[in-house]
Amino acid sequence: MTSEAIPALCGGCLCGAVRYASSAAPIIEGNCHCRDCQKASGSAYAPTLFFPLQAVTIAGDAKFFESIGGSGQPIRRGFCPNCGSQLFGLPSVRDDMIGIRAGSLDDTSAYRPQAEIFTAHAAPWDSMSDATAKFETYPPMP
Repeated sequence: MTSEAIPALCGGCLCGAVRYASSAAPIIEGNCHCRDCQKASGSAYAPTLFFPLQAVTIAGDAKFFESIGGSGQPIRRGFCPNCGSQLFGLPSVRDDMIGIRAGSLDDTSAYRPQAEIFTAHAAPWDSMSDATAKFETYPPMP
């Protein structure tokens, strides 16, 4: 039996000062519509891939801001202190995972959203894909 190597998913910030790579495939991928993600991203939602925390390496000095997320638990959002690019989410509700913003991937075509979460907060002008599962609040995670 042969095992195939998982291709690394890599990315980073706009200026290149913070880079990351994951040696594992994402656990789940989805769009978060909570108000915090809307405000942090400046958009209707935050497209995010969740990876096992231990599989992700980060080079450079990201800065973190902590707030209470839509789950009611703290979340630390990581960004580049130089260019301001939002890169990471460290939700305390799942401290074994790291969320990486899809737009920061070197190859954004790797993003395949499976779910829309916190849809109760979705902007009325946002149109969601019929192909993704919908959750009004925080969903059960694998």
